[in-house]
Formats: sequence, C-alpha cells, structure tokens
Amino acid sequence: MNALYQNHTITIYNSLSGAKETFQSITPGKIGMYVCGPTVYSNVHMGNLRTFMSFDMIYRYLTHLGYHVRYVRNITDAGHLTDDGNIDNDRFVKQSRLEKLEPMEIVQKYTVDFHRVLDIFNFLPPSIEPTATGHILEQIELTQKLIDKGLAYVSNGSVYFDVLEYNNRGLNYGALSNRNVEELLANTRELDGQNEKKNPQDFALWKNASPAHIMRWNSPWGEGFPGWHLECTAMSTKYLGENFDIHGGGLDLKFPHHECEVAQGKGCNDKNPVNYWMHANMLTMNGLRMSKSTGNFILPMELIEGKNDFFEKAFEPSVVRFCFLQAHYRSVLDISNDALMASEKGYQRMMEGLAIASQLQGSPQSTLNIQNWKKQCYDAMNDDFNTPILIAQLFEGIRYANLVNDKKASLTAADCVELSNTLQTFLFEVLGLENTKLTAVNSEKLSGVVEMLIEMRNSARANKNWALSDEIRDRLQDLGIQLKDGKEGTSYLL
Repeated sequence: MNALYQNHTITIYNSLSGAKETFQSITPGKIGMYVCGPTVYSNVHMGNLRTFMSFDMIYRYLTHLGYHVRYVRNITDAGHLTDDGNIDNDRFVKQSRLEKLEPMEIVQKYTVDFHRVLDIFNFLPPSIEPTATGHILEQIELTQKLIDKGLAYVSNGSVYFDVLEYNNRGLNYGALSNRNVEELLANTRELDGQNEKKNPQDFALWKNASPAHIMRWNSPWGEGFPGWHLECTAMSTKYLGENFDIHGGGLDLKFPHHECEVAQGKGCNDKNPVNYWMHANMLTMNGLRMSKSTGNFILPMELIEGKNDFFEKAFEPSVVRFCFLQAHYRSVLDISNDALMASEKGYQRMMEGLAIASQLQGSPQSTLNIQNWKKQCYDAMNDDFNTPILIAQLFEGIRYANLVNDKKASLTAADCVELSNTLQTFLFEVLGLENTKLTAVNSEKLSGVVEMLIEMRNSARANKNWALSDEIRDRLQDLGIQLKDGKEGTSYLL
C-alpha cells in the first residue's frame, strides 16, 4: 500500500530562496528536521510556544502523510555571552545569581517547566532532544575543523569564525538573511572585547572563560565554553548529517543565529547544510510586541490558569492552540481577549459539529461531494501548511454535517464515515487539538469511580479487613492515584 505522501505534493516557503518550493526529501519517505529549542534560563514564553506549536503541527502533518520524520529539537543549557562579552550578561549566570541556585539547577528547573507546558498543550515529543552540554566534544571537533580549513582563528584563548575570509572564498555570508557583509561591517558598533577579533562581524565559536565563569570545559585553546551558533550546527550535523531536509525556528533567529549556522555548515563540509529553511513569525498581544520591560507580557500557564490582568477568564489549552493555528505560521499573530473569546466559541462550535458528524445516519445517495471537500483540506496543508485555510474547510465540513442532520442534504453511510473520520484526523491528529468536553466527561466518570473505591476501602477498614484496604490503596497508587487519609476523611490526587 502506498504511503499518503506519494499522492501529495507539498510546497514550502524556503527562507533561503524567498519563495515557495516543491518539497522533495533527500531520502524518499524520510525527513530530517531540526528546530532550535529553548535556552532554559527562564520559563518558556508565549512567543516560544507559538514557534514550537507551528513545528509540532508540521511534524504531525508530515508524519500523518506517512513520512518517517526524525525530528531533532535541542535544549540550550550551556552559558553563552551576549555580544559585549561581559560575564555579567551571561543569561544562566544572571539567573543563577538572582535565584541563588547553581547554573545547572536553573537548567533543570526550566527544562522541566518547558516539558510541562508542552505536555499541557498536547505537543508530540521530538525524536531526539540533545543538549548543548552533552555535545561539547563535537563542538570542539567542529571548531578545530574550521581552524584547519583557515576559516577560524584563535585569539586570547577564544576562537572566532572569520567572516571576511569566508566571503573571500565566494561562500556569501548573509545569503539566508539577504544581508550584505560590507553593510554589516559598516553598521556594526564597537563593543568591549572586540579587539580580540579581526573584524567586528566575526562570531565566537569558542569563548575563553574568565575566572568568574562557572560553566566551563577544557579545550585545546584553554578552559571555555561553546558559542551559541556552534551548538546547533554540531547537534544537527550529528543526528541528521551534513545535509538535511528542514531547519526551523523563530523569525528572530534568522540573523545572526541561522546565518551563522549556514556559514559553519558550508565552511566545514563544503555543502549547504539545509535544503529548506522555515521561520515562524512573531507573536504580539493587544497589538503590541510582547516585552517584559513594558509589562505587555504573559506566560502560557498564566493564560490557561486565568492568573493575569490581560484576559477576562482562563482559556483551555486547546482553545489557545486553536487560536494560534487560525493564523498562518509565517504571519504575525496577535492575541487579545476578543480573539481568544472568539476562538473559544469557534472551537466549541467545531466540537459540537464533530459530535453531530459522528452520529449521522446514511442515505441511499450523497448530495454533497465529500471527496472534493477532503481534497481541499489536504490542498490547504500541502500549500505551505496553511492552517487557516484548513480550519475554514473544517468548518465547511461541520456545515455539511449540520445540513445532513437537518435533512437538507444527504450522504451515504460511507460518506458519513469519511466526513467524521476526516474531521477527527485533521482536528486531533494534525492540528493537535483535544476534545475538552470528552475529557471533562471522562474526568467526572473517573472521579466517581475513585470515590466509590474510597467508600469500599472505608468499609473494609471499618470491618478491619486490612488486606482489602491496602490492596485498594496500592492498586490506585499503581494507576497514579494517591490516597491521603486525614482527620476529615480520605482525599486523592490524580
């Protein structure tokens, strides 16, 4: 049986060419995809969530089509400096001082938070989630290779990529972000520590650690730590090869981070590291850029728990997800109270329509063309993962269900099943939504069962049947339900 992808042609907007291109994987049926993950020195923010959600959707759709996708999303857990080279501006060091924790405690705390948030929003885990600190050896080897090829140089224990030498070889630093090196050099301001570099635009592959720097490793050039750009090149190359299919991330990473990745990959391996560069656009709130400094800022958990001053109520994770996916991943997305309230109504209408679609009764003939509607759903996703158009088509499918339910149109039994299955496939499998109404019903049923077992246990304890009492407690514990006996009775935690 042929995989679905063999019957579908996908176009992807490639940031490198600035145009939509027909997607063709390097190895038929297999895709290597790398997405820049979080720097875990603080809570994952809404902008991060939007980017990761976009690529979770892309991962889901490619997998649905039958591709074997190796999805690599890294964790940046190694300290790296800002451009001024000041140790006081190292994000991990600053946060560790603020919270009075060791840097790796900061890493652990916010890595756990990152995973918790993504689980709540129903993200699929990546195939591989490497950490920067787990790949120091690969980064040192890559740096040495660039030195040996004359594209990097050592200065005061640090190693820098030589941008001008790279361009003198006709390799075109600035191709991804469409920038001119001469203009970059002219607009680069002098910063502290720039006297280590041959020219201001050179970027660090390895930084010499000052005595105050806590996160440090041995290298041929002395104790130090890797450059931020180097980490992703080392990890993507190790797990996906010197040339792979898709590299994604937020638009803010296009320059300099991804530009530097292109230079490192081409410089090391004499080939383009990535065939398709994809970038998710920014997130705004109430028409303004999100910023901690201005206070126009909200964390994912604050939004879904209702603990904020921007929104009138809490919103289910699937409602937030539905809101996000109503904008194309390359478009700026603005969230506001009105937008989320509208998304909540639309999401509820979708779930209600799905319930109707799943209970339709077939007729001898169809007056609606379900196959054509289904094709339009796939056409939307095949056109650079156009989720807004897909959602419009799914609402059209809900309209079909209502027409049939109201006896204003008819579908055969087979078409009824096709309509219901297609809606469920795109809503749950591809878009990653969850039916919160069903979840609530199941939760209520579970609570009723647990309460009944607690009553049975209390009865067993009253009759001094300790074996049965302990068995109920232990069996519930095995299922992840913890009983707590107190003065006011027995409570439980799920």
